[in-house]
Amino acid sequence: MNADKRRQIFERLAAVIPEPTTELEYETPFELLIAVVLSAQATDKGVNKATRRLFPVARTPAAILALGEEGLKSYINSIGLFNSKARHIVALCQQLLERHGGEVPRTREALEALPGVGRKTANVMLNTAFGEPTIAVDTHIFRVANRTRLAPGKTVLAVEQRLARTTPRAFLRDAHHLLILHGRYTCTARKPRCGSCPIGDLCEYPDKTAGAAPP
Repeated sequence: MNADKRRQIFERLAAVIPEPTTELEYETPFELLIAVVLSAQATDKGVNKATRRLFPVARTPAAILALGEEGLKSYINSIGLFNSKARHIVALCQQLLERHGGEVPRTREALEALPGVGRKTANVMLNTAFGEPTIAVDTHIFRVANRTRLAPGKTVLAVEQRLARTTPRAFLRDAHHLLILHGRYTCTARKPRCGSCPIGDLCEYPDKTAGAAPP
């Protein structure tokens, strides 16, 4: 995979996904943070279903603390791992109030210090809420990067670092969502839609399911 191919891949993805963004529903950085914490091992659709009930009732750290852990569970119990997620979210809200005046911090170090927030969640927040050129490698991006050979790596961090190093500068901010959405709807896990893929002729996956789409 050379630099010209990478540029063409991102150009084509940007052409078919002109407004790449998260499918999580939110209005504020805090709401996005809660949604991303809830999204671990859950679908965006499932998270949105829960937050449509939660956010009208509690959309600030103080309001979620007023619900308490058990009260919060009643809104998110349709999501996997809701017990531990409720515990993390309540602790997260407490820390936001105590250390950040109830606001979501804008640095990686402060974000990763929050309960239930790891590197991937911090990258999502920095990119989606604050416009930073970070790439949060989830299962979709990990699969697409390795399958296409765009940024092969044995670990999530290795893929992230290679994408950060090799992605054309013009696409760094949007690369996160371009690759997620491509992986979610075209380069799917079990049966990739190679025949209708906009980057099929550029992809270096040796086991394509059908002929590559024309350039």
